[in-house]
Amino acid sequence: MSDEGYEQAFVQEAFDTNWIAPLGENVNKFEEELADLVNIDHAAALSSGTAAIHLALKDTGVDKGDIVLCQSLTFSATANPIIYQGAIPVFIDSDFATWNMDPVYLRKALEKYPQTKAVIVVHLYGLSAAIDEIQAICDEYGVTLIEDAAESLGTTYKDKATGTFGKYGIYSFNGNKIITTSGGGMLVSNDKEAIDKARFWATQSRDQARHYQHSELGYNYRMSNIVAGIGRGQLKILADRVKKKNEIYQFYKKELEAFEQVSFMPENEWNQPNFWLSCITLKGVAPEEIMDALAEDDIESRPIWKPMHMQPYFEEYDYFGDKVSQTLFETGVCLPSDTKMTDEDLERVVKIIKKVLAGD
Repeated sequence: MSDEGYEQAFVQEAFDTNWIAPLGENVNKFEEELADLVNIDHAAALSSGTAAIHLALKDTGVDKGDIVLCQSLTFSATANPIIYQGAIPVFIDSDFATWNMDPVYLRKALEKYPQTKAVIVVHLYGLSAAIDEIQAICDEYGVTLIEDAAESLGTTYKDKATGTFGKYGIYSFNGNKIITTSGGGMLVSNDKEAIDKARFWATQSRDQARHYQHSELGYNYRMSNIVAGIGRGQLKILADRVKKKNEIYQFYKKELEAFEQVSFMPENEWNQPNFWLSCITLKGVAPEEIMDALAEDDIESRPIWKPMHMQPYFEEYDYFGDKVSQTLFETGVCLPSDTKMTDEDLERVVKIIKKVLAGD
């Protein structure tokens, strides 16, 4: 069956049973199947990865004025839910060895803010953070660890799925992720009570009563049965997507690693990335030169994420680091990495990049 065939079959089932939204068999099965895939006990299918982070913070007890430590090199969706809860973000730099949260600066931040309620680490671009060391530091300080694995479904750290080390893990199925439901996310945990509570909050905190009764503030965060059907179909081809992403990365590496101006994402023996995006950093060549040259041929590429501590909205908050994330932002390029790319597409991209690197 084709990729679309799996998805269409599950979506058709939703229509045939008249379970469109907000819940239904696809939602239940999607939760079960994803939990089985990453080997965790419980999962709640939600409207977005952002919603999942928000509910993880809420379940942790994060409230107005609390401190939450957050990786700086990420998309704003990681940090925004901290503000939703009225809490105070403190940003932590990355290291060059992982491109993710630097344990050294995590410890320094916890020394200054021992009252920290939660730490949000990100597995950027499918690269796992140094999660054992980060988890150990969080345990030492009695702080809850939340993993933003929005970009790393299919990535493993020492053969264990990212998103399953902390108390909570977050996955995203936004349109640009390795598998997509067009929008949606998943909150996972081995804590059944936490996931049950998240489902309750995500369904407008509707109490068990014949009439509509609400004793707590609720949210419209649940995933629809249609969207979950798409997700079930996408899960079936996740391994194929990871394989293709790896092939794309290896093609770029083979073609470009001879150029001294180019460095690739870090590779560590304990990490098997999903290579969601193939990213490079440049020396002696401005990223804009590569991106502009590609754009002239209608090929989209992007900079590395601009760190949160450099964002106008977040720049007032404390930051611990040594400008690693800033350096990655200022020198990095995310190359075209769509799994539909053909060999001809890849060769076209590489030809343009080589021309720029050669100064032609």
